[in-house]
Amino acid sequence: MTDKLRVGVLGLTHDHVWGNLRDLSHYEGGMLVAAADPNPELREHIKSLGCEHVFDDYSDMLDTVALDAVYIFSDNLRGAELAEMAAERGLHIMVEKPMAATYAGAARMHGAARAAGVQLMVNWPIMWWPAVQYAFRLIGEGRIGQIWQVNYRSAHSGPRELGCSPFFSEWLYDPRRNGAGALMDYCCYGAALTCALLGLPSRVTAMSGRLWKPDLPAEDNAVILMQHARAISTSTASWTQIGDMTSYEPMIYGSEGTIHIRGHGKELWLADREHRDGIQLDVPELPAGMRHSAEYFLGHVRSGEPITGLCSAEVGVMAQEVLEAGILAAAEGRMVSLPLPVAALA
Repeated sequence: MTDKLRVGVLGLTHDHVWGNLRDLSHYEGGMLVAAADPNPELREHIKSLGCEHVFDDYSDMLDTVALDAVYIFSDNLRGAELAEMAAERGLHIMVEKPMAATYAGAARMHGAARAAGVQLMVNWPIMWWPAVQYAFRLIGEGRIGQIWQVNYRSAHSGPRELGCSPFFSEWLYDPRRNGAGALMDYCCYGAALTCALLGLPSRVTAMSGRLWKPDLPAEDNAVILMQHARAISTSTASWTQIGDMTSYEPMIYGSEGTIHIRGHGKELWLADREHRDGIQLDVPELPAGMRHSAEYFLGHVRSGEPITGLCSAEVGVMAQEVLEAGILAAAEGRMVSLPLPVAALA
């Protein structure tokens, strides 16, 4: 490896790519050297950012440019194939949430990375919220005791209404390329948080529907209910909510206290037996190595230390299994037991 790890980007249709590339440009340990996407407009845009090698074909980029790692910011369906292509070439991989369009795709990605001995990280944007990292620290220290519920609601008025690019919106609304609709896009966060804190649920049920946008080919609202032996958690998604109130606010309930994260991850409130109405805690700044995706991912590539916790491939696969079970439960109106049968990976 060179002093700066050489990063290529596979796919540019996920709008989160631009913020992650901005973080990479400010990180001393890595550099963007190549990108590939079939859309000419996106290729021209990344050229304007100073990317040295730009391709319309993913394989051409992987076979032409010397790289250490790749970012994957394609649609969810294509991500599994691109991860396998990168792993076959010995490249470390960061993929944007929710890892894949299907449980089978996520399992394929995980298997390919393990077989190749490369790092595989799932980037969850909320991981870089100071209050989320502090919450994980407090929970690890036992501050709220044993967790018995995780609730998270992700909601806005819809991808187009929010201002997502046409490239992003096109596949978000496509149940095949996304994996579902709002359920896949936004229930994934609560599923991942729950799995990171409690492991894989034993049972999942869900409801979803097109409540206010009948022209969409996918659901605009969904709720997933996850059951563990001593915990019941929820993940809620909406593409029809007006305003940001009640959205993006994880709530974690324990036997000795409650954590409520507010203000897009800037505020952490704690209620316990002494402070029943809750108190706002001072949230420390993010530590070096944990400030953004580039720093965390490439730091682990360099050190060889395994990626653990929320951004691990193991949590990503569990979250994908919950999402798959939720899709099945909503379609069939029943409770689905986990783990899913091996046949689900066929």
